[in-house]
Amino acid sequence: MLNLTGEFKEKVIAALLTVRQNYEGSDAAFSKKWGMNPSVFNRIKNGQRDGLLKESQWLNMGRDLNVTLNDRQWNVARTAVFNQIEEEVTFCKRYAKSMIFVDDCEIGKTFSCQYLSKTLKNCFYVDASQSKTKQLFVRNIARCIGLDDTGRYATVKANIKYYLKTLQEPIVIIDEPGDLDYNGFLEIKELWNGTEGACAWYLIGADGLAEKMEKGINHRKVGYREIFSRFSGKFSSIVPPDRKEKMVFYRQLISDVLSVNMDDKNGMEPIIRRCLSNEGGSISGLRRAESLLILHNRGNG
Repeated sequence: MLNLTGEFKEKVIAALLTVRQNYEGSDAAFSKKWGMNPSVFNRIKNGQRDGLLKESQWLNMGRDLNVTLNDRQWNVARTAVFNQIEEEVTFCKRYAKSMIFVDDCEIGKTFSCQYLSKTLKNCFYVDASQSKTKQLFVRNIARCIGLDDTGRYATVKANIKYYLKTLQEPIVIIDEPGDLDYNGFLEIKELWNGTEGACAWYLIGADGLAEKMEKGINHRKVGYREIFSRFSGKFSSIVPPDRKEKMVFYRQLISDVLSVNMDDKNGMEPIIRRCLSNEGGSISGLRRAESLLILHNRGNG
């Protein structure tokens, strides 16, 4: 049976209250966003703990807030990827514009966006890979911005558009929209249209997203050209296409992240070399670097 420690729950509460500061909506809306009754959240704020939430709820919130069950924490590194995404998200947010960031896997796209969603006011992160149909996708957005995701589908969608227009400089970041089915993907166009000039939208993904967009446009499939146009008509990226330049880029990226996440800097270079010299000539990114760092720390423990 799951039995989380009081220390872990206190970490979750501390993280929860931190992100509350960047959420413009009411306590009731914020509570729904995190899957709890508003009265429960109020009691948590007042110092009560015992018997308020199920262990599974604590675990889910801890996962979404990046709270670990141990002392190891993946610290934020201001890599070139992080800085570019932050700059683009901040620009879109301020001017209610929309962009698409498409690039290699394992460079920190998701981590950067999740971090920004916790630190920027009215910045919402939605993982489209977990809700691939239009019904699931729209209800997922409602839940992520703090609205009731139950009831009639049309009502939920109308509430999303209305609510986003009431907030100050909101932005919705959609991760892996390429995983959406066709009808789900088309909902992005309607949501953009319904919040034009009032809400920013930012899509992130890997090669599959670019391929889906380009294929849809080339085959003149309804909606794709319109969506692409609404999102600046181009893909933003950062990893150089040239092999030598890419190696330099990844070396710097991995070095930047490891430098703020390991005490023994002597072990950094071997990890970097292993990431850059995989079998078959492929280059590993930050997930591989994190795994190697864990093994390195265990070996020194």
